[in-house]
Amino acid sequence: MRVKGWLRVLVAATAVVGASGGLAAPVGDALQRPALQVRQPERSVLLAVAQAGEPLVAVGERGVIVRSEDLGKTWKQVPSPVSVTLTMVRFADALHGVAVGHGGTVLTTQDGGRNWQLRLDGKQLAAVALREASDDFQRADAERLMADGPDKPFLDVVLWDTRRMLAVGAYGLAFYSADGGVSWQPWMARLPNPRGMHWYVARRSGDSVLLAGEQGVLARSDDAGKTFQALESPYRGSWFSGDMQPGGQLTLAGMRGNLWQSQDAGKRWAAVPMPGPASIMASAQTPEGDLLLATQAGHILRLQGVQVTPLNTVPLPSPAALLPLAQGQVLTVGVAGVVPVPSPAVAQEGRP
Repeated sequence: MRVKGWLRVLVAATAVVGASGGLAAPVGDALQRPALQVRQPERSVLLAVAQAGEPLVAVGERGVIVRSEDLGKTWKQVPSPVSVTLTMVRFADALHGVAVGHGGTVLTTQDGGRNWQLRLDGKQLAAVALREASDDFQRADAERLMADGPDKPFLDVVLWDTRRMLAVGAYGLAFYSADGGVSWQPWMARLPNPRGMHWYVARRSGDSVLLAGEQGVLARSDDAGKTFQALESPYRGSWFSGDMQPGGQLTLAGMRGNLWQSQDAGKRWAAVPMPGPASIMASAQTPEGDLLLATQAGHILRLQGVQVTPLNTVPLPSPAALLPLAQGQVLTVGVAGVVPVPSPAVAQEGRP
């Protein structure tokens, strides 16, 4: 199955099954239909969360976007121009953010996530790819995108600043904007991905960019995306998350608990022992510089050097993303919506 474990099955299913349990409208309709307001938006299926200065913003199923101004204690739903599932959200600063998702969707905000504008969808990206095609191979790929319709999701996005962004996703999708999402360029031809593997991971450190995904596909750029080189993967399974530090330190996480680190920009890799085989679905860096990991089994782990220690004793309900906050607080989002990670002491007190 060419998907990211339970998470990709889940978000794929939302494109087919509606809220009533019946067949949903085609993706094209959902791209033109604003998200419905829900009674408890913080309990929606949420797939990504980010910080916009002090406020927090999370996105997820059926185009739901929620925002908190009190570090996650309370949440309010904000208007979203689409009803397709949103898979990732990132902010360049306190005001400028990007959300990507199904149907080739890219949304941008310029006011800290209060309002969002549709910048790209699957129909538009197919037209852009066809217009920018420079040879028969690229033209054939663009024509397939046109014929397929807006059925391919973006799964991650990397931001250099408030204007430059690269959205990547299923079947090798890669589109770049240098003007905040007003115009786009297809970057599929410059990426070493001849089999069109899914890109699940996009990370940046300075002018360096790391892309990772299905069946171990890896690529790196050190010139802000002008050129990319393929990296030899230490594992042939899929990568679902990762981290990129200044000085060439890379971390990759994925299927069956695979966690690998490189200290030399991906030339050599060393495995980090994990306490179990559960797939690692998400990662995030703490203010102290440690890396937090969320597993499919609901465990949140802290990586310090090569030492992995658990943060929670009771598994959480299938976390899809996590966000470290100040003073050691950690939030997760997933099938149960927003769920704080209890400290080990609190979790222990709650056990019989």
